[in-house]
Amino acid sequence: MSETSSRARELDAADELAAVRAKFVLDSVVYLDGNSLGALPAAVPGRMEDVVRRQWGSLRIRSWEESGWWTAPERIGDRIAPLVGAAPGQIVVGDSTSVNVFKALVAAVRLAAEGGPGRDEILVDATTFPTDGYIAGSAARMTGCTLRPVTPAEVPGVLTGRTAAVLLNHVDYRTGRLHDLPGLTAAVHAAGAVAVWDLCHSAGALPVGLDEHGVDLAVGCTYKYLNGGPGAPAYLYVRRDLQDRFDSPLPGWNSHAEPFGMRTEYTPATGAPRGRVGTPDILSMLALEAALEVWDGISIDAVRAKSLALTDFFLECVAAHVPEGAVESLSPKAHAERGSQVALRCPDAGDVMKRLIENGVVGDFRPPDVLRFGFTPLYVGFADVERAARVLAETLA
Repeated sequence: MSETSSRARELDAADELAAVRAKFVLDSVVYLDGNSLGALPAAVPGRMEDVVRRQWGSLRIRSWEESGWWTAPERIGDRIAPLVGAAPGQIVVGDSTSVNVFKALVAAVRLAAEGGPGRDEILVDATTFPTDGYIAGSAARMTGCTLRPVTPAEVPGVLTGRTAAVLLNHVDYRTGRLHDLPGLTAAVHAAGAVAVWDLCHSAGALPVGLDEHGVDLAVGCTYKYLNGGPGAPAYLYVRRDLQDRFDSPLPGWNSHAEPFGMRTEYTPATGAPRGRVGTPDILSMLALEAALEVWDGISIDAVRAKSLALTDFFLECVAAHVPEGAVESLSPKAHAERGSQVALRCPDAGDVMKRLIENGVVGDFRPPDVLRFGFTPLYVGFADVERAARVLAETLA
């Protein structure tokens, strides 16, 4: 047995989260793509059987009240809240991440305008996931703002009295770099602007601290580290003291103060429901609710500790097994700057990933030359990590 194999066994034996793995449907494959689609929690199929056969099949429309369908967006939002450091009543679940980015960014510009004229610029993370950039461009056109792409590191130096809103990713989707949410939020506030954060690659993998750090608005998906399933609904966070001023660009009957009043005039609801739009996507929403039960009794700090240990050990195993110079790590070494993924650059990365998958190690490929490996602490073990590094070495050899 190699030294890294022995260390993996020791680390797995000491892992306080090891038992959580049994709550997922897994096989012999090393699954390191939870940063794209989380594994299936074992409780979800049975719950969906009940939702489809009893709630929809037997109760039918009565389930909006009797099964709690109507309140699901806020109820499930409160389940997500502790995972992102938010008190109850500030998160609503529904729509896609893209739709929620649009809602949040336009509303942020409108909030900034309350401070007076002249706030006509939106800053957007130039390294962001493409859709965020597309949405920011549309929001800028709609609000009459200028769009300025900058890197997160450049934000403090380019904030001015013209800045209305700043849209940033907490973790870079390519490299796994963790950006300074507390420091950047404080800088945005000092300039009188509104901070909007995309949490897609951090929620469920590390502490976020939305309330603690005074984040204004935040959005995120639920199908990655929260394991909500393909196409699972996203969520929108609106800080409590901003809720009565949150002016959504997508007012719908579900966010009306009297949704069944069928008024011709729009009066927004109070609290988190103000972020709703249309009829909730109940089937995927209730699958998400069942999936979130795996978090019962789990500390996000423990998840973060294991995440760092897993990524450290993977880099150690890569250094031990992979020939020197065959790959280059794009992920930061410093814990304070690393999310829960490792990105490695190598020639022919697309073909390398195909061969890895054929040999039972599933990560993903980002053009032109990046191998991404996501480490979900709830179900990834240290033996998985060691095996992945060995298979990578064999593939590259």
